[in-house]
Amino acid sequence: MDRKLIIGTRGSELALWQANFVKDSLAAINITAELKIIKTQGDRILNLSFDKLEGKGFFTKELEEELLAGSIDLAVHSHKDLPTENPPGLIIAAVSEREDPSELLLILKDCVDVHQKLSVKYGAIVGTSSNRRKAQLLAYRPDLEIEELRGNVPTRIGKLRDEKYDAIMLAKAGVSRLNIDLSEFHVEELTPAELIPAPAQGALAIQIREADQELFEAMQALHHADVAEELAVERTVLKLFGGGCHLPLGCYCRKEDDVYQVFTSKANEGDEFPDRVFLKSDTTEGLAQKVVAMFDTNRKLAQSVFITRDLSEQSYFRKALEKHGINIDARSLIRTVPVINKLDPYILRDINWIFFSSKNAVEYFFALKPQLPSKVKFGVMGSGSEDTLRRNGYFAAYVGESGDTAEVAADFAALANGTKVLFPGAEGSLRSIQQGLSAETKIIDLTVYETVIEEDVEGTGADVLVFTSPSNVEAYFQDNLLEPNQQVIAIGKSTGKKFDEMGTRYTLPFSPDEVGLAEAVFGTTCLTNRC
Repeated sequence: MDRKLIIGTRGSELALWQANFVKDSLAAINITAELKIIKTQGDRILNLSFDKLEGKGFFTKELEEELLAGSIDLAVHSHKDLPTENPPGLIIAAVSEREDPSELLLILKDCVDVHQKLSVKYGAIVGTSSNRRKAQLLAYRPDLEIEELRGNVPTRIGKLRDEKYDAIMLAKAGVSRLNIDLSEFHVEELTPAELIPAPAQGALAIQIREADQELFEAMQALHHADVAEELAVERTVLKLFGGGCHLPLGCYCRKEDDVYQVFTSKANEGDEFPDRVFLKSDTTEGLAQKVVAMFDTNRKLAQSVFITRDLSEQSYFRKALEKHGINIDARSLIRTVPVINKLDPYILRDINWIFFSSKNAVEYFFALKPQLPSKVKFGVMGSGSEDTLRRNGYFAAYVGESGDTAEVAADFAALANGTKVLFPGAEGSLRSIQQGLSAETKIIDLTVYETVIEEDVEGTGADVLVFTSPSNVEAYFQDNLLEPNQQVIAIGKSTGKKFDEMGTRYTLPFSPDEVGLAEAVFGTTCLTNRC
């Protein structure tokens, strides 16, 4: 291409980084370009929240107008800022690789409380301008006060530094691109499965005039078709919901082992508890439509759910179901009792890691008041164990998020092989994690509790039955059978294995925690006449 291109961009530090990234990428294929800074409505109006700004595209409209007028040749956008439909005459010519779309919670160090989920103190003031973040944050932590936060990334961080907030939320992608040092803060990273990002978060979109065929062909060298296919699912979901930046909608699509996974969170308002859905598909064809159909207000949900776990009033699972008037029968079918009441200090000598496979293991271990080595690290299975560890004042250096113990064992082995690892747990433990460690690893099994199965367990007529452990499955089915049309959800593959042995169909949530269970229940369709 002989002509020199003009790239339109906003003037923020992040926008300039993105535009220069595209400029350098073009230079690598022997195309020269220069930047033109254009101020948008979103840059000019900083005293209003996004939902108070009129229309859509308030970070993109002025760039698109200059593109249509011919004063620039291409515009570089954060893809999540673009409306779902291009103005007539414009197209997206290329989509960049996607930065990690995780979210960061930056916390002032004197506002950290490791006993709390997300590590920010009770009643903290958290800054964010996103209704999507607000809804999901309050679902986890309803005690938080969410206040408006506008400005570019360095400005937002500066407001936290000036103690106008106790914590703020930012997209990890922007912080990574600007290479910002966050060492003065405590940083909690929330994965896309924990706090679902905005559609297309972390990717750049290069927009050109539709008639500029020569430039379109040149841009294909910068285009990542695999990313574009995933983003198309997310943006189609956004389009079908008719939303913009103000809609409390998170949607994230990724391809894992040749299967597309879609995580979606949606509320009507920022202070409403969001509904969440997780779907899998071998193809993206019609996938967005399937996601949106799960949120249809006319879809028949279960009227009653049985779960083999006691639930607090603040339980995420309880709140997710009670929002839809679903009756909950929550009762554990097992009892746990301690097997030791004193810990030999010698056991903890030179320990490098302590790994907990359950909340009970954490609780019974710390009830022994252990004197821990100063540099010991903790590994846990699932967010429930992680939260329990936090309540005892410790962070997990490793959290096994998968319900597949073999995957967790392999991941943990990469960290712990060749070290000395203590495994507090139940009598008769399957030792799934231990079996994944190398022969050079010193393993110490410490039985801290035993499980007692209740007798004469009363059955349930609930539409959905949620089983949280293999022992609970054993307890229930010693006296009961499934009724016609009852649906089963099993947390973790070890629980699912019990149903495999019984020949019973079941659903396995993506994550073995209350969020995953809520997603699974919301994803079921009622099969009974009661609904």
